[in-house]
Amino acid sequence: MISIIIPTYNEEKYIGFTLEKLKPLTLPHEIIVSDDKSLDNTVSIAKQYTDKVLIPEVKHKTIGANRAVGVRASIGEFLVFIDSTCYVTNPNEFFTKALNNFSANPNLVALTGKLRVNPEFETWKDRVMYFVFNTTHHIKNNILHTDEAAGKFQMVRRDAFDKIGGIREDLVTREDADLFIRLSKVGRTMYDKNLVIFHSGRRAHAIGWLRLLSIWMINTLWVAVFKTSKSKNWERWWEKGTNSAK
Repeated sequence: MISIIIPTYNEEKYIGFTLEKLKPLTLPHEIIVSDDKSLDNTVSIAKQYTDKVLIPEVKHKTIGANRAVGVRASIGEFLVFIDSTCYVTNPNEFFTKALNNFSANPNLVALTGKLRVNPEFETWKDRVMYFVFNTTHHIKNNILHTDEAAGKFQMVRRDAFDKIGGIREDLVTREDADLFIRLSKVGRTMYDKNLVIFHSGRRAHAIGWLRLLSIWMINTLWVAVFKTSKSKNWERWWEKGTNSAK
């Protein structure tokens, strides 16, 4: 069984579309929306698609903590982490291919795929940058085995997830890459170019690729050297009027 875990916070613009794209899925699965005390209609929209909508008493400190709550409420053998703006075009075909990768390789503990911005909003800069990211993920996972993946799509064997102690709930960012790095200590991770995941591209479109890359690079270095993220708040920092993630 697949447990699809989607963290949300004020995602009324996207969550319905994301969940609608999962409606054709007939493989054994559950969809868990782990909300973070949204102030908009995210929860009410999510409840139209799944009865597993988690609402915390207090706001989570990080998105990693939000995902971890979803894991604790799940029962699947495979954990799928996707962001609230992400979707796949044919979920049955997509997850059948994903499961076939695990069946073919018993040592495979985690899987990621090809990221693309929704073609409706995709720019030439998006195409260039995600070519670089996808190539990097292919090289790091399939060739160098140093491992890398974005939280937009990660599929993980539950027993391996439990074995490494789960996701780090203290990291404000880079918790997704850290998860794959630690999973690589107990098995193989893989990038599959045939698994295509679309997303909104909203952060880069809001603040520009140069600023976004600088924030990502600084936090990557910080986590590698100091084992913690430099950013202390990731709460929708890309939107107008916010100055988080400094």
